[in-house]
Amino acid sequence: QVQLVESGGGLVQAGGSLRLACAASGSIFSINDMGWYRQAPGKQRELVARITRGGTTTYADSVKGRFTISRDNAKNTVYLQMNSLKPEDTAVYYCNTYLPVSGFWGQGTQVTVSS
Repeated sequence: QVQLVESGGGLVQAGGSLRLACAASGSIFSINDMGWYRQAPGKQRELVARITRGGTTTYADSVKGRFTISRDNAKNTVYLQMNSLKPEDTAVYYCNTYLPVSGFWGQGTQVTVSS
């Protein structure tokens, strides 16, 4: 059974940093590109960052230069380092494969950035 468990969210002031982690079951992690997604209140879920199996990364324009996605294949974990956070980064953050599979969505982790 596939399971994705996100952690590391919290409340931070604008300009601060957080590091999110997503632990994935080995059956999907080793064979898939992975992504971090977020959903703000009243908005659709959007892709924030993507990392291929080989480590190539891409980012949404809104987070480029501030966020860094990485993966530890030995630990089946994908990370999202978020720096220079802005109030508009406030959202629930999820990880999933890229492209996302509907049955893989976890509960996510809440990130709140105060101004």
